[in-house]
Amino acid sequence: MEHLLSDPGRQSDTLQLEASQAFNQLAAMTVVIGFEGSANKIGIGIIRDGEVLSNPRRTYITPPGQGFMPSDTARHHRAVILTVLKEALEQAELKPADIDCVAYTKGPGMGAPLVTVAIVARTVAQLWGKPLLGVNHCIGHIEMGRLITKANNPTVLYVSGGNTQVISYLERRYRIFGETIDIAVGNCLDRFARVIKISNDPSPGYNIEQMAKKGTRYVELPYTVKGMDVSFSGILSFIEEAANKMLRSGQCTAEDLCFSLQETVFAMLVETTERAMAHCGSQEVLIVGGVGCNLRLQEMMGVMCKERGAKLYATDERFCIDNGAMIAQAGWEMFRTNQVTELEDSWITQRYRTDEVEVTWRD
Repeated sequence: MEHLLSDPGRQSDTLQLEASQAFNQLAAMTVVIGFEGSANKIGIGIIRDGEVLSNPRRTYITPPGQGFMPSDTARHHRAVILTVLKEALEQAELKPADIDCVAYTKGPGMGAPLVTVAIVARTVAQLWGKPLLGVNHCIGHIEMGRLITKANNPTVLYVSGGNTQVISYLERRYRIFGETIDIAVGNCLDRFARVIKISNDPSPGYNIEQMAKKGTRYVELPYTVKGMDVSFSGILSFIEEAANKMLRSGQCTAEDLCFSLQETVFAMLVETTERAMAHCGSQEVLIVGGVGCNLRLQEMMGVMCKERGAKLYATDERFCIDNGAMIAQAGWEMFRTNQVTELEDSWITQRYRTDEVEVTWRD
């Protein structure tokens, strides 16, 4: 103690260290509730120090051949969000007073559903007297994947209905090495499902995956990799036309087309991911996003990783598909580094890129 008193600079450093340790200890006990509703799923999850306390979810499902419109999706979310909120608190066995921070999806996503969830999150934060945090949806997927798999510093393949990106972390940013230049891979699969009238229950992608297992013939499709970027719109146009002709003539089955589409688009994703790994010297791959729970994609990526002596990390549908816990986890990471969103700044944005976020919680 005497040497500290005689050295003001050292005393200041020690006090700052003690304050930082005290804050980290408090953050480790912080409970964050996360609201997600950027597309057709509405989820509310609660995280406490890396532990998922609850994660209920509802999905807006449309008839076969139809997509989901923003206004209809928002109406669905408004109808069920308070029920989901009640479930999240009950499953976690918590009360509003136990919550330390409210996180919500700021973007990217569909405008009307995002606004619906943001309004409820803002209202809850004010009613409960809690700080608010706007979270990037893509960052939520990444942080949830890192939490569940314990991946250290992986090359990330983020694949969903609205996004397709190959990502790596460097200097407080998740850097995008490659991405789709038109539609996302999940959107490509969903739109093809509408063409051949595949059910949307539980999801078009899941049903394509099951049908693809019965496919026996590979129909050659365009393979469009442009440097580190990929393109799916031409593949979709080609297979839509092929479906109309080849299915009517009996040249192939719907199962064959599902098989062919999966094999082609997944090979493109594996190629660009491997190229990013080579550039970064990475020995880990983490697959996140709704399409990431596709077992065939995981199998193909696993083969590539094995050949490189690398390790593959992936999760199941509980955490790959949009959920509230992933927003809570990203919010927890942000909150423990003193990030808070002021009420006047708590808007939403449909275009919110992964690399716009300063990642203050990673070295």
